[in-house]
Amino acid sequence: MQRWVKSPSLAVMIFISCRRPGTRGAGSPRYRKANGMCRLFGMSTGGPRVRAAHWLLDAPSSLRAQSHRMPHGAGLGWFSLGGEPVRDRAPLAAFENADFDLHARNVPSHTFVSHVRDASVGGLTVHNCHPFVMNDRLFAHNGVVKGLDTLRTWLTDVERAHVAGETDSELVFAFVTAEIRRHGDTTTGIIEAVRRIGAELPVFAVNLLIAEAGRLWALRYPESNELWVLSPDKGGSSGRDGAAMPAVVIASEPMDDQPGWRLLEPGELLVVDGLNETSLFPFEPPRHPLRRADLSAREAASQQTAVAGEPVQGVRIGSLRSATAGTGAQPVPVRGPFTPLILRNAKPEAVRGPSV
Repeated sequence: MQRWVKSPSLAVMIFISCRRPGTRGAGSPRYRKANGMCRLFGMSTGGPRVRAAHWLLDAPSSLRAQSHRMPHGAGLGWFSLGGEPVRDRAPLAAFENADFDLHARNVPSHTFVSHVRDASVGGLTVHNCHPFVMNDRLFAHNGVVKGLDTLRTWLTDVERAHVAGETDSELVFAFVTAEIRRHGDTTTGIIEAVRRIGAELPVFAVNLLIAEAGRLWALRYPESNELWVLSPDKGGSSGRDGAAMPAVVIASEPMDDQPGWRLLEPGELLVVDGLNETSLFPFEPPRHPLRRADLSAREAASQQTAVAGEPVQGVRIGSLRSATAGTGAQPVPVRGPFTPLILRNAKPEAVRGPSV
C-alpha cells in the first residue's frame, strides 16, 4: 500500500548501518555489535542547527566506536547556512582522525550525513569515501550492486562526469540523480531508479540514505541488510541532554537500549518530511538476487556480520582478516599505504598526518 504525504519540515535524524538479517524485536539485545559492512549516519532537525556529537562520538555504539571495525574511510556531510551540502572525507578510520572529532563536536547544521567505510569495491582513496554530493544532495549507500558496465550505459556523458571514484555506490547515486532530474521529483526518481536496478542488475543490497536540506529518504532493499527506525513518540531525539530536539532516528542497528526501535520491512522506502513518516512499498524483489556465495572474497568480507552478542574483532587496514577468520578464506589485500587526501566541497587538499 502506498501513501503520499506532503508536510512542512521540522526535525529528523537518520542512521544507516548493517547487521545480520533476521534478528529483530522482542527477546533480542537492543543494540549489538556487528562485524563488517559500512556504517552510515544522518541527522536533520529541519531548521534548528544542532551538533551531532552524541551519535557520532558518545552513543553506546557511536560511529567513532564502530570505525574500529570499519577502518577504510570516514566522512561527514552537512548543510551550510545557504542550504548547500558541505563534506569532509578521507580514507582514514574515524577513530584515528582528530578532524572527525572536531567537526562532530563543533559543526552546527540542521542536517548531517556521515559514513565509516568497510571497503568492498574500489581502493582506499578519497574519491571512494562517502558521503557523495550531487545536485545539492548528500548520499550514502551500503550493499553490493553488480553489472556496473551496464549501469554506466544508462548514464549520459554529462551524468557520468559526476562520478570521480570506482564504487558501485557512486554510480548508483549518479543514476538516482539522473532519474530525479528526469522525473522532477526526488521520491519518484528514487523509486524509478531502484526499480530498474532491481529488475536488470544483480543485487545483494541497496540500503541507501539521501538527504536534502531538512528532508531524508531511507531505503531497505531487499532483506539482506537491516534498517531500523526510532520515531519521536518512541524516544527519537538528536541527543540525550536537555537541549535535544525531537527527531526521527534511523539506523541499521539500534544504537542504544531504547525499546522503541522498529525494523523496516524489506523493500520499504521511508520518506521523512519534518516529523511525518510515510512508508512506501513500491518495489518487487530483485530479479537477479545475489547470495553471499556469489560475491567476491572482498565483497563478502565487507558484508559479513557477527552473531548477535558475540565479541567483534577489529579489521586492520591492509587486510580484511577478521572478516574472513575461520572461513578458510585468505585475507583480502586493501590498497595501502596512501597519502591522506581531504575533499572540501569537491576541492582536494593534501593533508599531513591523520585527518578526516
